[in-house]
Parts: sequence; C-alpha cells; structure tokens
Amino acid sequence: MYENPIVDEVHRIREQLIAEYNGDLRALMKDIQRRTDEAARAGKKVYSPPTRKPPKTQAADTIPGFPTP
Repeated sequence: MYENPIVDEVHRIREQLIAEYNGDLRALMKDIQRRTDEAARAGKKVYSPPTRKPPKTQAADTIPGFPTP
C-alpha cells in the first residue's frame, strides 16, 4: 500500500493535539479559537471561509403534482 508522508504527518500531529487535551475536543477547539482571535487582534491575516447560503427550495404547495395534505 502506498504511504503518503504528508498524510502521515497530519495524522501524527492530530494524535499529538488530541493527547495534549486528553481527548477533550471542546477544549482543543476553544484553544484554537483563542489562538485565532489573538492572531486577528495582533493584525495577522486570519482565513475565514466564505459563508454558504443554503440553496433556495421550492415550497411543496407550488410543485405541480405534489400531494397536499
């Protein structure tokens, strides 16, 4: 099986982080948020993914042939 050193490193780092926080993902995420906030306050550029808008859906009563209760 092919081994990818980058993927292996990501997995190793993930395991280290989980171990540092004794498996408490909430504590890990809280610390990540704190570090992100500190970086933003320090003027560092922080990546924020664009917000996604949910797709518009058609109301069931406007779909031809859709049974109404």
